[in-house]
Amino acid sequence: MAQQHTTSLRLRLRYRFDNLVAGGTTPLIGWLALACLAVVVPASAVLVWADRAAPPTFSGRLTAVWVSVGQTLKLGGAVGSPVYVLASVTLALVALLFVSTLVSLITTGINGRILSLRRGHSTVMEAGHTVVLGWSDQILPVVSELVAANANQRRSAIAVLAPRDKVDMEDEVATGLCGTGRRTSGTGATRIICRSGPTTDPTALARVSPQTSKAVLVLPPDGDSGDAHVVKTLLALDAALPRPRGTVVVAAVRDSRNHLTAKLAAGPGGHVLCADEIIARLLVQTARQPGLSLVYQDLLDFDGDEFYTAAARGLAGRSFGEALLAFTTSSVVGLLHADGRVVLNPDPGTEIGADDRIILVSEDDDTAVPEPAGPWVDEDAIVTARPRSRYAERLLLLGWNRRAPLVVEQLDEFVSPGTTLDVVALGDGATVRAAAEVAAARSRLEVAFHSGDITDPDVLAKLDVPSYDSVIVIGETDRETVPVPAAVSVPASTATATATAAAAAKAPGTAPPAFTPEAGSATDDRTLVTLLHLRAIGEAAGCELPLTTEMSDDGNRLLAPARAGADFIVSGRLISLLMTQISESGHLADVFEELFRAEGSEFYLRPVADYVRTDREVAFATVVESARRRRECAVGYRLRAQAATAPSYGVRLNPDKRRPVRFGEHDWVVVLAES
Repeated sequence: MAQQHTTSLRLRLRYRFDNLVAGGTTPLIGWLALACLAVVVPASAVLVWADRAAPPTFSGRLTAVWVSVGQTLKLGGAVGSPVYVLASVTLALVALLFVSTLVSLITTGINGRILSLRRGHSTVMEAGHTVVLGWSDQILPVVSELVAANANQRRSAIAVLAPRDKVDMEDEVATGLCGTGRRTSGTGATRIICRSGPTTDPTALARVSPQTSKAVLVLPPDGDSGDAHVVKTLLALDAALPRPRGTVVVAAVRDSRNHLTAKLAAGPGGHVLCADEIIARLLVQTARQPGLSLVYQDLLDFDGDEFYTAAARGLAGRSFGEALLAFTTSSVVGLLHADGRVVLNPDPGTEIGADDRIILVSEDDDTAVPEPAGPWVDEDAIVTARPRSRYAERLLLLGWNRRAPLVVEQLDEFVSPGTTLDVVALGDGATVRAAAEVAAARSRLEVAFHSGDITDPDVLAKLDVPSYDSVIVIGETDRETVPVPAAVSVPASTATATATAAAAAKAPGTAPPAFTPEAGSATDDRTLVTLLHLRAIGEAAGCELPLTTEMSDDGNRLLAPARAGADFIVSGRLISLLMTQISESGHLADVFEELFRAEGSEFYLRPVADYVRTDREVAFATVVESARRRRECAVGYRLRAQAATAPSYGVRLNPDKRRPVRFGEHDWVVVLAES
């Protein structure tokens, strides 16, 4: 009962205090003055009466009390005639009011400045820095790679502009960088500067000084309208940057239909990546070349070896084939001609011009030092490749999203005639019609669409997954779908496939998906469940399934129930790596465009036994020479015995050409060769 009374009294006192504060400035000053006098006057009286040297008379003691009160309240406490005392108090009050007002103005100004800084509205006064516009899941990979790229610089800065709170952005970046697990955690000598504001406003863009930066990266925000936002940001950036501009502008769009629009908005010199086309291309390449995702991961991040260019120097007038063995600690892969043309894996007889630059894979730009590797070539160890016949394959595609038609199109370009592709996905009418349209345009690939929930173990069990030569798992988009109850075959020669599939999609009595992700969760949730069931199928069959998986978030990759060294194409991280590489060296945009287009050369993992003998140690220079005779560029190898050992999983890019290696019969050579 006593506790209830105390609580009630506390609430009543708080309520009255709240009313007092809400009453305005004048009542608050009055009550504070009364409260101050109620404390100071009695305390002064106690001090005077307790003082042994106090005046003996009552009037004298009252005067002493007044002096004490005046000194305590800074009113002077003067003694004399009433007029003198009144004038003294008035002057003291005026001085107190003036000083209080001055302190208040200074405090308000400082608080306003601090608030402005916390809001991120001040201008960044930097030069040669990197600007990142926008905020999405890619922000941490981009900033992390930029910090790694600037690790050898004494002073560098990254300015981030996004429509978010400045303090929240700084905290999230700092927390994310500390948890990256890189060899160098944190930001080192690189300063991260965050500013708040819309990236589509040229006035807000001025806060990060893009005109004095060396590179600007435009990140696509999450959501369906992300590409439109990128285009508007590029238009605002075009208005903010003077022409001709020396700043490298790099952007990315998701939908291939928006690629041309974004390139027009970026203007001359701008580089726009199409995420859908690149991801689809790498999914197909990796599905055909297991382990290729590890090669690209090593090539694109700044922890290992990357693409660089070096002056021709003493190689001018010599052939490209001779340049392949002109470096011992760098791997030559192409030429950057004086007119800006990039040629990867050119003919070995191509003459190198005096103004050409050598494109190579090296640890850093200062490690590309010419040093002949020819003396380490063992002619007796070079072998002639055994002929390998191509055969029709059985492929399985689990899931369907915006990139699925591009994946099917890419597969059709590389497979042998008679190859079949079974597609299993949740099949609403739009999905089935899209699958029918894609299948109708294929010339080599026979496509069959089967409606089913890829997170349902019963659906996966009926597919006989171990019998397929390759399995690709892609993230299904978040949507409410109604699966078709029966399989719908979509052969390329059937003109009525679309109508049949659409009618099946409307059939009643269908069941909801076996696993529905939480509202707002990423599509990776369903992919993780699918991988869990596929792992169980592989364990039951006693084999490793040839899996290639697409994921959106690199954090979910760490949760994936897959074998060590499995192939994952993490779309957000991959595009982030490409953007940061181009921002550091603008000419790499042409290198990657050449690498990812349908024609030209690409990376392959081929049996090492087709290049050198495996019964002896050989220097890697011997592998390079053997590849040169096949009009290929060897850049590394993968050892099967270490394929499950982190962190490289057996992949070694740009090895020292002088160092001997004992290859096994089932090891691979990483080569750049024509498609």
